Amino acid sequence: MKERFKRVVNFYGEDGFEKIRNARILIAGLGGVGSHCASALARSGVGSLVLVDFDNITGSSLNRNSVVGEQWINQPKAEALSLSLNSLCPDTECIPVKIFITEETIEAPDFLRDSHTVVDAIDSVNPKTQLLQYCAENGIAVFSSMGAAGRRDPSKIETGDISITTGCPLARMVRRYLKRRGVTTGISCVWSTEQAVKPLPPDDNEPRLDHRGRTRNTLPSLITMPGIFGYTLAQMVLDRVAGIF
Repeated sequence: MKERFKRVVNFYGEDGFEKIRNARILIAGLGGVGSHCASALARSGVGSLVLVDFDNITGSSLNRNSVVGEQWINQPKAEALSLSLNSLCPDTECIPVKIFITEETIEAPDFLRDSHTVVDAIDSVNPKTQLLQYCAENGIAVFSSMGAAGRRDPSKIETGDISITTGCPLARMVRRYLKRRGVTTGISCVWSTEQAVKPLPPDDNEPRLDHRGRTRNTLPSLITMPGIFGYTLAQMVLDRVAGIF
């Protein structure tokens, strides 16, 4: 085994690390949370990552992205992250997928691409809840990030089942959507009980790249909380894949 994975093997043992090497993880949403999660999983030796996002890299998102730089502005997030991780972690296969998640695209035969586990780091409610509903109804292990933007206090972060999330407006909307469709439990989440700072008006200089849905307000955000959320999701995934859950 390569020297770079020695400490991971020390932590999980040979059998646990072998499971990590053989795993394929799908990460949907490659912003602040998703990019940190992907980086952590690749550096931990996960064999294959399916990186899913519809949007492109923007200049204002670079303060939260753990991997890509200015040369990737206006390029697809999935491709940028895939190529960057390939250079940093050549032992991990990265598969970029540029799609907008809908009920139809999720049902496509090659969407999951044989992924063992799904990470949801999507910030748009409809695609997020559609993916979570699909995973819950099909028995696919899924780990989901609730709202990280506009927060700064790591002591307010909690993890647990979707049914016990509190203090997070995004989690409340997700629970409401899923409950109407018969899903109330079985989704592992990370969330914060901290009240977020107030959003700002939409940024006219940064149009929505997918041209879908309503124009959203600008949410002030640092790298710290999305990073912690992403690493928390990565730890939850690694423990499950290695058999410690």
